[in-house]
Formats: sequence, structure tokens, C-alpha cells
Amino acid sequence: MNPSWVEWAFWISVAGLFYIYCGYPLLVWLLAKWRPGERRKNRTASTVSVVIAAHNEAKNLDRKLRSILAAQGQERIREIIVASDGSTDATESVVRSFDDPRVRLMAFPQRRGKPSVLNDVIPQCAGEIVVLTDARQELSPDAINELAESFADPTIGAVSGELVFRSAEDTTTASTGVGAYWTYEKFIRKCEARFRSVPGATGALYAIRKELFRPIPPDTILDDVVIPMQIVEQGYRVVFEPKAVAYDRPCRSPKQEAVRKRRTIAGTFQLVVNQPRWLLPWKNPIWFEFVSHKLLRLISPALLATAAAANVALRAEPLYFVLLAVHADFYLAALTGWAFQRSGKKSVCFAAPFMFLTLNGVTVAALWDALRRRYQTTWRRAAIGP
Repeated sequence: MNPSWVEWAFWISVAGLFYIYCGYPLLVWLLAKWRPGERRKNRTASTVSVVIAAHNEAKNLDRKLRSILAAQGQERIREIIVASDGSTDATESVVRSFDDPRVRLMAFPQRRGKPSVLNDVIPQCAGEIVVLTDARQELSPDAINELAESFADPTIGAVSGELVFRSAEDTTTASTGVGAYWTYEKFIRKCEARFRSVPGATGALYAIRKELFRPIPPDTILDDVVIPMQIVEQGYRVVFEPKAVAYDRPCRSPKQEAVRKRRTIAGTFQLVVNQPRWLLPWKNPIWFEFVSHKLLRLISPALLATAAAANVALRAEPLYFVLLAVHADFYLAALTGWAFQRSGKKSVCFAAPFMFLTLNGVTVAALWDALRRRYQTTWRRAAIGP
């Protein structure tokens, strides 16, 4: 008997989900093994400008600036620019308190958002390499050196650092899920970098060749995707450097983490609208990575809903009845993970399904934001764990 359209819908949805979350990571891993891109990394004389776009970051800036001034490779750091985006706290006073002439303040009285600040600041940088980092995260002592030395390879136009979450006190199911998610993401990025290019960077820490910077739209949410992708368009690679580490702490609650992730995913929807040329394989040099890694995840909720609905409709057949039981067990596991999270307890077994469905729920909310064009370019800082 020929499969019905409901069966086709079920298996296409399952196949799509498998490719997005398992097939693509496996495929890009194989490609990285089969045809790894060459990468030369040596000591270079390239000069560096460090740029920190900040809004009301007085409590973090002193520690951040001292860590940069104590980092390895001081001879290459020409300047550390703190671009204050309409700060109303003591941010500017903290910057002025440093005697080192390399520490510069660029104060903008009106808050416009990070994209506009970067458009104004980066062209004025004195260094050949511009390192972009946030005020909150601590950097490993060799982070700037590791980023700069990657540019010894003339084919590389941008280098992403690695974001590592650390918190000794947070042992909830949500924090376990976030940790698992980032481990999974970093595996994919490492493989993409070995094969060809990463479609984006870690916003907490990345570096670019100043000469390759192009102004970005002022309403941009994901500058850490748009800037690297513009560099890829110019024929350069974007790579991932795991030795350049930015240390962060997770949000104090799953709700705050969801708000942060919702904004990020809304930014991905924004890319589809603002940068439609990247959807075309003849316009985008890394179309395969961009679509597989960034865009296909946006349709994951629709695939989940279709697979579930089709499975229920086909439950009369023995095979689909068994698959429906598997389906139900997965959602029950996610619900159990939610219950563990509500009680403040940790569950490794239920963290993955809980985080998976949470991210897909957040994707639906982000789509609603995108449809209403509710893009927030000025970031409200989430409460971060101790």
C-alpha cells in the first residue's frame, strides 16, 4: 500500500529533525576529517585594539580592564576603548580612573545600541586587529594573544573565542541543560572551523581585521553573526579558537536564560529579512553551514508539531502506535525535567529533553517577536549567577 500524505508528513518531519540536530553535526564532522582547511598560526607583529561596548557596566569594568592590562601580549595592545552607550552609572568614572594611556573612553550621551556604537568606534581604532568583548566576562590570560596569532594566516578574517560557563553553586536541571547545549554547539563550531568557516562568532569575545569591517544596520541584534558573515562575503574565513576563553556565569533563572535566548533567535529571524542574499548559495560562500546551522533550527517547532500530529493520526497502525509511545515518553521526560527544575534540583537524564523543548518554545516566541518586528537592539542585562 502506498504511503498516505500523513505518513509522508511524519517521516519528512522526523528526517528534518534528525538532520538538523544529528545529521548536520555528523556530516560537518566528517567533512572536517575528510578535507580540513589549512590554518597557519604563528606569532605576528599585528597590533590590537580592544573594544568594549558598555551600558551601565561600572561594577564589571574595573575587573575587566585590569584583567586585560595584566594579560599576555601587552606589546601588541595599542589601546583599550570603552565605548559608553548612554551610561547613567559610574561607568565613565571607572574608565577615567585608569592611568594607563592606552585605556580610552568614548562616551556617547544618547543610548543608541551596540550596532551604532561599533559603527562609530571600529573605524577609529588604531590597531590592525580589533578584539570585541563584553564588560561582564573574564578573559583567560592568553586570550588576546591566541586570537591575534590566528591572523598570521592571511585567509582568516575573523576569529571567534570560546565562551565557558562556570558556577560552582548552580546545579539545577536548567544549568545542566545549558551546559550540555554549549558543549554541543562548540563541537559543531570546531568542526565548521576545521572544514571551512563558522557562520558567526561568540559575541563575548571575537576578533576581526579592521580593514574588513563594514558598517552594520543600526537595528542589528546579532552583530556577532552579521560582522563575521560580511567578512566571509569578502572571501575570508571565520575560525574558532578554543584557547581564547571568555568566562561567564549562567543566568540565575531559566526564565532569564529564555529571555536572552529569545532575543538571539529573534535576531536569526531578523537575518532572514535583512540579509536575504545569504539565503542564496551563489551569494553566500558558506551557504551550507549557514542554512544547516542557523536557519533550519527556525523550522524545528513546525517539524515537531507536524510529527506529533501525524503520529497521533496514524496511531491505529502497530508501528506508529509504538512510535507514539516513544513520542509520549520523550515529552514526559521533558515534563519531568521541568518538574526537577521547579524544585531546584538537578537531573542529568531529563536535562536534554527539557532544554530541547524549551528552546523550541522560545523559537516560537521569537517568531512572534519577529512578525511584530519587536527587535530590541539595546540589551537589558539579565541577572547573572554568583
